[in-house]
Formats: sequence, C-alpha cells, structure tokens
Amino acid sequence: MSKLGQIGAKLHRGEISYDFIGNRKLWFTVSLILVALSLVGLFARGLALGIEFKGGVEYQANVKVTGSTVDDFTSAVKATNAKDLGDPVVTTIGADKVRVQTKPLGQDDVAKVRAAIAKEAGVTLNQVTSQQIGASWGRQIADKAIWALVVFLGLVFLVIWAYFREPKASMAAIIALVHDVTITVGVYALVGFDVTPATVIGVLTILGYSLYDTVVVFDKVRENTRGITGSNRFTYSDATNLAVNQTVVRSINTTVTALLPVAAILVVGTVVLGTGPLKDLSLALFVGIAVGAYSSIFIAPALLAVFKEREPGMQALNRRVTAKKAAAAVAPAVATVGAGTPRVQDEPRPARKQPSSGTAPTPAARPMKATGSGRPQPSRKPRSKRGK
Repeated sequence: MSKLGQIGAKLHRGEISYDFIGNRKLWFTVSLILVALSLVGLFARGLALGIEFKGGVEYQANVKVTGSTVDDFTSAVKATNAKDLGDPVVTTIGADKVRVQTKPLGQDDVAKVRAAIAKEAGVTLNQVTSQQIGASWGRQIADKAIWALVVFLGLVFLVIWAYFREPKASMAAIIALVHDVTITVGVYALVGFDVTPATVIGVLTILGYSLYDTVVVFDKVRENTRGITGSNRFTYSDATNLAVNQTVVRSINTTVTALLPVAAILVVGTVVLGTGPLKDLSLALFVGIAVGAYSSIFIAPALLAVFKEREPGMQALNRRVTAKKAAAAVAPAVATVGAGTPRVQDEPRPARKQPSSGTAPTPAARPMKATGSGRPQPSRKPRSKRGK
C-alpha cells in the first residue's frame, strides 16, 4: 500500500485526524477573500465577451499556418481602416485555417476586410467565408445560460432535499455551488479570456462535478450522524469532521486525476493553438474542478455543521458531550490525588496490663496433648496420683 493509501486508511479508522470543521473560520475567511477578489475583477474589469455574445463579423480562410500568420493577418485587416473596426481577433484553427473576428461592420467595410483577408491568404474572394453575428443572438445565449443555471440550482436543491431528507444539506450545497461559480467567473475576468459558449458549457460541467463530490461527503456525514442524538459520544461537528477525514483522500485522488488531462488541454489550447474553444473550455474546467474540490472539503461540510448545530436537539447534545468530557478530565485528576496521599499508620495498641498482686492469679492453662485424630486433648493424671 502506498504512503497516501496508508494515511487514508488511518484517517478512515480515526487513528489520525485533522480538524477541518474546527478551523472553519479560517476556510470561510479564505473563501470570502477569493470571492471578494473575483467580484472586484468582475465589476472593475468586466468579462471579455466573445463575438457570440456581443455580435460582430467572423471570417475564415484556408491558409498554411506559420509563426507569423496571426500578426500578418492582423496587420492586413487593420490596413483597411474600416469604420469601428477596433482590434480584430485573429486565431488559427489547426494547421490550415485562419479565423478573423471583428466588431459589427457595414456592408462596404465587410467587403473591404474580406478582400484584404483573401489577398493575404493568397486565395480568391469566394474562398473567404464571412458571417454576421448579431448582438441579439448573443443576448439570447446569455439569457438561456442564466436560465439553465437557475433551473439547475433549483433541481439540485430539490434532489438533495429528497435524498438526505434535510433542507440544510441543500442550502449548504447550493452555497458551495454559487461559491464555485463566482470564483470561476472572477478568474475569467481577471485573466481576460474571452467568454464563449464553450465557457458556458465548462461552467455548467463543473457544477455537476462539484455537486458529485459534495454529495459523497454528505452521504458519509449522514452515516456517521445516524441516531447521534441518542448518545453522548460525539457532537454533530465531531461526526462531520470524521466524515471529511474519511473521504478527503478519495477527493484528492479524484481531483488530481481529473485536473491532469484538463491541464494538458489548457496548455495545448493556450500555448499551441493560441485561442479557441479548447482554451475557453479547459480554463473553466480547471478552475472549477479545483475550486469545487476545495468547497466540497472545506466549505460545504462546515456550513452543514453550522446549520445543524443551531438546532435545539444538537445544542442539548453538545451540552451532554461537554459535560461527559469534563467529567472524564476530572476523574484522572482525582485518582492521581488519591494515589499520592500517604496512608495514616494504625496507632499501636496499648500493652496488656499485668494483674496486680492483690488480684487472683489467672489459672494456668492445662497442658494439652495431641491425639490420633490430630485434635489436642487435655492431659489427665492417673487416678492413683490425683490425691497426691
């Protein structure tokens, strides 16, 4: 068994433990800082919306891709001096295609940009495709994405409530999901990656991943807390912390296994391809999986424990467990004090007084002799000598 496997076995048996729930103030503080930074990036810088959301014109042409393809086509498009052109977005698709995206343009400017692309690519005008994308279509995609997110969160709340019979578990899971989405979107704003439909797909995917990991932890919590109010061994927080320790190694293994291929896709999409759906999708998946694992271990169980500890039954359980621990701590101290106290020696008994001269002497004991049965018998004088 590997070292990590040995640690996981010891954590599952409770031989070693880390106080995840007891340090919840630290985790909540870290999450608040991350969420605050994400909101600052989101409202200060804003999201770099792709052409699918803000509208524009997209051109594609076949060309042999080289190291200078992006710069060459960018310069050629800018040289047209089209009205409201802005900075064109030039990307390569594979090794034989180039894509140029611009802001919405008039028909004359569209034709000028198309001709410049055909000239730079060395192809005829008919071999350059152009497609107008309206901003209204992008708004429809954004609205549908928001509705999909709202419906997803609503269904998640109902499903977790029905499965665990506990609305507080649903609340903790939903807060963790909103936490994951906020940080992921904030990272997109801070990094400056374009938000495309691939980004929306990635965000919805990480919600399912984070939810799966949270449900696994909650299921172990339910197993450890079954009938907990009928005993006084553990509080709800203690049982929840044990559940997190029992599943933490599994969560780490699952997260690392999922992050490795996503990281490879992110490197390929960013370094090799430069831009495109792979980069947008992989960034959302990478950030979302990492943050989702963090929230499943540190945030969701701690929130569930905070919600449950407010119940009167759990507060009574806390008092019983605290009283039992206090009594157990006092008992060894009393035993130690009792063991260290010296015993008082018995006082010597007074010596037996001898009778005074005026008192009749105590008759001497008659001599005894042993018989065959082993019982001593008084010795008797022969009759002939009794009177003498």
